[in-house]
Amino acid sequence: MAFFAISHQHPLRLLSATDLALEYERLLEENAQLRQAVSSHALIDQAMGAVVVFGRIAPEEAWRVLRDVSQRTNTKLRVVAEHILKCAQGGALPEPLANELAMALERYRICSHAAEPTDPETARG
Repeated sequence: MAFFAISHQHPLRLLSATDLALEYERLLEENAQLRQAVSSHALIDQAMGAVVVFGRIAPEEAWRVLRDVSQRTNTKLRVVAEHILKCAQGGALPEPLANELAMALERYRICSHAAEPTDPETARG
């Protein structure tokens, strides 16, 4: 029995049973990685929402806060998001993450307030 693979690189290529099994395994792994990516993306989006509420900052700033906490604590972004969501549900945030989150929120609050245009009427006050 002959099996053929169709791809952009090789429009029609004959596969052995071994090649077919290897391709099947590769596709399973790729599928698992894509599922993990979609799951992580949803988790991070939810954590961004929590940071927006906690920090009273814009969603764009919430992304930066999460990224900074992840980088400065050497913790995967997905793990930071999981901890923040647990905290939002009443759990405790690990101390290093809590400290870095507070500092990051303060940094981005200052940045966002500095970028706000001042109203000439209220500035003359």
